[in-house]
Formats: sequence, structure tokens, C-alpha cells
Amino acid sequence: MGKKILLEHINVPGIKSLDVYRQNGGYASVEKALKTMAPDVIVEEVKKSGLRGRGGAGFPTGMKWSFLAKPEGVERYLVVNADESEPGTFKDRYLMEKIPHILLEGMITSSFALGAKTSCIYIRGEYFYVSRILEAAIEEAYAAGLLGKNILGTNFSHDIFVQVGAGAYICGEETALLESLEGKRGNPRIKPPFPAVAGLYGCPTVVNNVETIASVPYIVMNGGDDYAKIGIGRSTGTKLISASGHINKPGVYEIEMGITVEDFIYSEEYCGGILNGKKLKAVVAGGSSVPILPAELILRTEKGEPRLMSYESLSDGGFATGTMLGSGGFMVYDETTSIVKNLYTFARFYHHESCGQCSPCREGTGWMEKILHRIVEGHGKHGDTDLLWDIQRKIEGNTICPLGDAAAWPVASAIRHFRAEFEEYINHPERIKEFKHLQELVS
Repeated sequence: MGKKILLEHINVPGIKSLDVYRQNGGYASVEKALKTMAPDVIVEEVKKSGLRGRGGAGFPTGMKWSFLAKPEGVERYLVVNADESEPGTFKDRYLMEKIPHILLEGMITSSFALGAKTSCIYIRGEYFYVSRILEAAIEEAYAAGLLGKNILGTNFSHDIFVQVGAGAYICGEETALLESLEGKRGNPRIKPPFPAVAGLYGCPTVVNNVETIASVPYIVMNGGDDYAKIGIGRSTGTKLISASGHINKPGVYEIEMGITVEDFIYSEEYCGGILNGKKLKAVVAGGSSVPILPAELILRTEKGEPRLMSYESLSDGGFATGTMLGSGGFMVYDETTSIVKNLYTFARFYHHESCGQCSPCREGTGWMEKILHRIVEGHGKHGDTDLLWDIQRKIEGNTICPLGDAAAWPVASAIRHFRAEFEEYINHPERIKEFKHLQELVS
């Protein structure tokens, strides 16, 4: 069994409550940080740990914290991004639902390090019931003196609020999230300035993912060097993976960075192999926005080396033969999967969720959805595959925020690795009709 940091106590009866959480070592990092550590020392420990943002970008957390501007007399904020809208990703929901105090503990400790008197959890609208769990935990923390004025008898005071979003994927982008928090339409901001300089209400702000902040208590208690020993290379620590698709054991798993992809898919400790004994066809390793890889490239790099569950190994080969760890939304497809239909589902999502601010994304996502729709309906035209390739190429890198890239990368990788499947749909539309007829008979 691999090391468990976040999920070590997840199955302890009553762990959702403050009393049981504290009986299992909860909030010890708050006491240690507030009473024995200086804020800058905590930031340095997080730097040493090598902890990288667990929301998808993988940017070094300690470095991000060190960028926070500290003008005299100006408020600073910590905002936790719990908007988890990336298709295939559900690990933050699991963490907040099952053990909410681990997030609050991380927020208090992190806010002390950042000098933030106020922090906020921005949670997606579809997680409304989870927001109630968080609010109940926050009430417990206030009653126990872990939030509010002079926490644990120290000079540090802190307040936490929960803000429920309205279900917009775009608010997962940190500046769109800040716009929404301020009561505006969730459109991404042009950067610079970055949130570390001018974030919430124009004040210095750090925006971190739920899993990222929940990892901080372990680092404070055990030291950055100890955390850095877990994992491999610059992919330190553990990572929560949302595993779904054609596998025997879908769910949320905490892995030590560096295990092989093959072990993760086939071992009984994790996914337990492909459902019904089918063959592996492809994997989307980090949520719908990352490139899809066929079986031969997700299990082995182009050099023939075993592919590892780490930032570096999954990206080995660039987008030509690699992908990204992203948010850890690990979707497994067996040999019966239609890559074209899967891509159409993704394209519909990104067209629907585009904020419309940038014309390449606003128009391009719609065009890609329309073309894929006619292909899967049996009306594809010769040249449609090349047209899709051309459209995604003109979206990528030409938008304010990464949603344009997120819409383009799945299209590019699906065509790159499964072009023959697109041509099959276009050249033999009669087979699509036969398949639909069979589906109707079965249903």
C-alpha cells in the first residue's frame, strides 16, 4: 500500500465531525504553525516540499505564495478553488464531502503563512449539498476557537466563508472565479496583473485548489523535506486521482507520484483492470481538456519506457506522443469505445461553457461541435477531419484563458492518434445507421 496523506483517515467513523477529526491528529498543524513558526518559515517549507498545484496547472505552490505582494495596510486573501468542473474529475468533492476539516485546517495554516485575515471557498453550484457540509464544519471550527478572533489564544484572527457558484465551468479559471466572487459575470481577466498583485477586490490574492491546500497540514507537521521524499523527481508527494470509465473499480485513489500507469490501471489496489476483460483502447489521464492517448502510448513512452503517474512522465514526448497529469481525471476507454463520439461529447461541453469573450473560442468551439455532430450522424464530408484540425489549430494559444486550449487539445490528439476512425465514420456512414438500429433493438 502506498503512502496516504489526505485519505489516511477517510474511513474513520465520524471523521466528518470536529471531535473525531481532532482525535485523529486534526488541527495539530494550526497549533504548531501559530505558536511555533513564523509565516515565512511555512512558505519556505512549502517550497522545499515541491508541492505543485493539484488543480491542473501543476505550478509550484511555494513559488506562487512567494509572489504574493505585501503592500502596507492592504488586505490579502486566500481563495480556495472548489469549482471542480473539469469532466472526469471528482476528487475534491470526495475530500470535502468525507473529511471537510482537512481543508479548513489547511486554509487556516496557509492563511497564517500568507498574512490573510479572510479566506473563501468558491464551490461549484452543483456541489450545493457539499457547501452545507463545509458550512457545518466551519461552524464547529468557530465554536472551538479555531476560527474567529485570536485563534488558540494567539494574535492571529481569521474568517472563512463559502460562496456557491452558478455552475459555470469558466469560473474554474482563477480570474473568472474572482470576477464571480465580486458579483460580476465570470469572464477571465487579461493578465498581468496577476492575482498575486491585484486579485479579489484589487488586493493581493492567492488562489489554490482544494487538494493543494489540504496537503499543507502534512507539510507543516512533517517538514517540506519529508514530503519531497515521497514521489519521484519534481513530482513530489501524493496525488488524488479520479478514476472512471471501463474499469472494475472506479473511484478516488491517493497514489504516490511515480507508480506506473500500468500498475494503476491493472492492480487490485487501484482500478482492478479493464471491465469485462476487454482490451484497453485509450486513456484521458488528467480530465477532458488533456490530450487522449492510445493504449500503446499511455502504458509506454515513445522511447519504450514505462509511463509513470507523474507530471514529467505523462508529458514526455510533448503533445505528439504525451499528455498531462492535469487535475487527475483519469478516464479509461475499452476497445468498444467510439473516440469520435467521445470527442463530440467533449466538444458540446466546451462550446456550451465558452464565456464568449474571445472570438476564436466562441466561434471555433461551435464550429467543431457542428462538424463532429454531422460526422457522428452519418453526414460527414470528405475533408472534415482536416477542417477540424485547422479550426483547433487556430483556437490554441489565441484566447485570454486556457478554455480555448482545453477545447482544442482533445480534438488535436483524437485526430493525431485515431484519424482512421474519423475517416471510417465519413466514408462508411451506413455502418452508423446500422449501429443506431441495433441500439434501438437492444433498448
